[in-house]
Amino acid sequence: MDASTATQKPITGLILSGGGSRAAYQVGVLGAIADLLPDAACNPFPVIVGTSAGAVNAVGLACGALHFSQAVRRLNSVWQGFRCGQIYRSDWPGVLRQSSRFLGNSLLGLGGHDLPVALLDNAPLRDLLTRELDFSGISAAVRTRHLRAVAVTAFGYESGQAVTFYQGRATIDPWYRHRRVGVPTRLGVEHLMASAAIPLLFPPVRLGREYFGDGAVRQTAPISPALHLGASRVLVVGVSGNPVGPNSAPLPPQPQFGRPPTLAQIGGHLLNSTFIDNLESDIELLERINSMSRAIAPEARPRNLSSEQVEVLVISPSRPLDEIAARHRREMPRAIRTFLRGPGATRASGAGVLSYLLFEPGYCNELIELGYQDAMAKRAELQHFLGLETAPVNPQVVSAF
Repeated sequence: MDASTATQKPITGLILSGGGSRAAYQVGVLGAIADLLPDAACNPFPVIVGTSAGAVNAVGLACGALHFSQAVRRLNSVWQGFRCGQIYRSDWPGVLRQSSRFLGNSLLGLGGHDLPVALLDNAPLRDLLTRELDFSGISAAVRTRHLRAVAVTAFGYESGQAVTFYQGRATIDPWYRHRRVGVPTRLGVEHLMASAAIPLLFPPVRLGREYFGDGAVRQTAPISPALHLGASRVLVVGVSGNPVGPNSAPLPPQPQFGRPPTLAQIGGHLLNSTFIDNLESDIELLERINSMSRAIAPEARPRNLSSEQVEVLVISPSRPLDEIAARHRREMPRAIRTFLRGPGATRASGAGVLSYLLFEPGYCNELIELGYQDAMAKRAELQHFLGLETAPVNPQVVSAF
């Protein structure tokens, strides 16, 4: 293949958004993609970008980019066996200690201010990531050109910037935009802990001289990092609670009782606005730019309007994840369930918060299955997007998901 042909070949980017335990849905989508690929296929996504829990899935894929299907199976195995205690302390001593620290330090001003405090202690997540991820796989994949770059985004509390930490080829230049920058680095566990540190729920993480939190905070252009890293088309796997399309669930009922919202309801809407709204707005903006590009003749295009269109394929839940979480709310460990009862998170109306925190097998497995089915419902679109020939799905692989 000569250089001119290589430059014309589209570079496919994968964007995995944040969303706590909702990211189990992404594993199901990835499982469907693995089934559609030929046996022993390498990574079909030269550019992989993730935020929050999506960053964990992204780096998991990148670490196993030389053996894509194996990497997906490993992610699937981990998510299928999840328990809340593997992500954050869910035992009585851990919950009481952390809540006491939070109340005393953050609300009453007691104790020192040199250690970040949050409602939940996610130290078990650090142990899990250290045990499960082999970061040397990223370097190997980049060196053998099975991966162009992998990136995770975190939010700097002092600078107010969305910082995308990326590891990839040396030819990729850093970028500097308004409140969003790209920084080359060697990714590690602390980058993932920072990207997944949901404000107030999990403590911020220090990287260098600054503390960072969940990358979805103020990430106004979630698709942008993939384009900066060289992607010319992107597959976006969202975790929206607002399904759209012909197979979507009906609209929620109109308010009837006029009851004041619980703290959990308010928190659920805040989490949705953080993890979902910016991504949906960015997709809509990109589609409008593509439409403008198609409508304007090349010679009449403004200089700042690119002639290259960015193909976007979106796969998102066809059913409301809040409703699924509400049905599984009794799986939550007793200590956490008691802790969340006051704010109303254990009621059906407060399931929005649960849908981000419910790292339990019943809920995660249902999301994995939903992701698989939603991806297979777009099988033809996926095959066209990835340039695959139509082929029957390997039933032996399907049974693994």
